Amino acid sequence: MKISEEIREIVAMGPLVHLTTLNRDGSPQVSVVWVGIAGDVGDRDDEFVFAHMLEQQKVRNVRRDGRVALSFIGTGTNPMGLKEYVVVYGTATITEGGAADLLQELAHVYLGPNVAFPPKSVRDRPGYIMHVRPERIAGVGPWNAGQH
Repeated sequence: MKISEEIREIVAMGPLVHLTTLNRDGSPQVSVVWVGIAGDVGDRDDEFVFAHMLEQQKVRNVRRDGRVALSFIGTGTNPMGLKEYVVVYGTATITEGGAADLLQELAHVYLGPNVAFPPKSVRDRPGYIMHVRPERIAGVGPWNAGQH
């Protein structure tokens, strides 16, 4: 699935994203993460990407069950005056390595153009990148053509 230009514009502004994964008992586990978009690689569709320096609960959850949901606030309002927001339902996978580079790239959006991130104390770790392939996008905004 291709990610719309409207959603790309919101992501470029650095929204904090609520990432929901599933714990072993089926309960939700919610984390706030920085997001990027990767895509146009061969025949692959666009993906939302997140970097994690440690093997946190969200990484363990996705390794066991890749079903995830993301949500983040947009910048506009719809004709009824409701604030726009994006909800993404998809399947996530984990790759090892490259997390520090992705976090540095995202830090320029989230923290500023001259920041160095992650801290030196963890920068040499491979970390993990979570790739979320969107399967359905909902919420309030032009990306949800079925809204009233």
